[in-house]
Amino acid sequence: MKLKQLLSELDYQFIQGSIDQKISQIDYDSRTVKEDSLFVCIVGAQVDGHCFIDDVIQKGAKVIVVEKEVEYKEGITYIQVTDSRYALALLSCAFFNHPSRQMTVIGLTGTKGKTTTSYMVQSILEKAHKKVGIIGTIGSIINGEFRETKNTTPESFELQKLMSEMVECGCEYCVMEVSSQGLMLNRVAGIDFDYGVFTNLSPDHIGPNEHTSFEHYMACKKKLFHMCKVGIFNRDDRHYMDMVDGVTCQIQTYSICNKSDLQASQIELSQGQGTLGVTFQTQGLLNGTFETDIPGQFSVYNSLVAMMICKLLNIQTAYIQTALKQVRVKGRVEIVPYSDDFTVLIDYAHNAFSFESILETISQYHPQRIICVYGAGGKRAKSRRYEVGQVVAKMKAMSILTADNPRGESVLDICQDIVEGIKKYNGEYVIIEDRKEAIQYALDLAKKNDVILCLGKGHEDYMIYNDNQVVHFSEREVIEEYKNK
Repeated sequence: MKLKQLLSELDYQFIQGSIDQKISQIDYDSRTVKEDSLFVCIVGAQVDGHCFIDDVIQKGAKVIVVEKEVEYKEGITYIQVTDSRYALALLSCAFFNHPSRQMTVIGLTGTKGKTTTSYMVQSILEKAHKKVGIIGTIGSIINGEFRETKNTTPESFELQKLMSEMVECGCEYCVMEVSSQGLMLNRVAGIDFDYGVFTNLSPDHIGPNEHTSFEHYMACKKKLFHMCKVGIFNRDDRHYMDMVDGVTCQIQTYSICNKSDLQASQIELSQGQGTLGVTFQTQGLLNGTFETDIPGQFSVYNSLVAMMICKLLNIQTAYIQTALKQVRVKGRVEIVPYSDDFTVLIDYAHNAFSFESILETISQYHPQRIICVYGAGGKRAKSRRYEVGQVVAKMKAMSILTADNPRGESVLDICQDIVEGIKKYNGEYVIIEDRKEAIQYALDLAKKNDVILCLGKGHEDYMIYNDNQVVHFSEREVIEEYKNK
């Protein structure tokens, strides 16, 4: 593609060279540069791309995009921008021929619920015989094919490449989790969002390398609603008024407690043989009875989002009802069939807030006992270990402490830190360092009406040991193999 085509929607200052030249690829990593590359100098948390200009020129880069003053070499084209990350996003959109303009794009942001809701939307649309692409925490799916992705919202070039592949495969819809980091770092700049969704907001990702404050975290989330045509908001969230204030999109709302465009009522928890779910009625945009086999009230909120989006897309109610009943989300309150007497669930909960949320949800089903299999990540804040132990003991659940990505730390030492939190509420616990053995112990221990919660790994199918050694480990496989013994 000619450089002048890539620059057509970008504000820039032309320093020297020619904009009438062919670009073979766009790079922001100096290691991938080839002949006729355009190199964008990104200022990262640890590495500054401006330091690699001489290196990429030697490799064949003919165009350099900078946001700082640099030494200009003869024969090289230099483009000056105010924000190179933003420029990378717009250049990538143009390089892949603006794929977001060729699909209906749905972006979901919020602290919790993004992954589950996106898979609910995908399930309904595919039930209605639509082709759907999905991008998020678990990875991306294009026309049924799974791809691993590094971040919830990939860097803009990778993101545009994925969306371009969706278009090539005939996808009519792209459902995307939009993280606060993705918004802050302009990874989604240039995307035409048809729908934006706000699920909920609570303090998260606040720290020196993420968001400086909760206010900054919220402001980044809010950027999505200046980029989409229709915004769908959780009317029950305490930050609802802050989130809708000043947005430029059309506003639609969903709720359980407040009058909204789509409202749920008559919520009833349901239990089957080894399953937990919820049924509810809706009024407003959609009227009817709906059911999902994902437990808890938060599943109603997630369902309302999916229902609302699909109704606005003119999907028939029968498809919505059938898909919600059948949908399963990997590692998100995921029921793994094992016994008709007790329930086994896998969930990605890995901090005190998410532990408390899932334990409160499961407690509403009045199980005989909750057995939690969990650990804590190595090389992470010790305070998190005490906190999760406290939550589990406070909720009177049993703890089976085990490995969870120890990263070179002693599993026993990590478990002993968790025990300090458990002791505060005199909780019951046992330490079994090998996670496979810990899960098998829980399965042997469980009796009628118990619930086993395997927490922390979720969709992950690996364990991280010394020096970032990654070893295959799947909780699903452990459970299924033990069942079939």
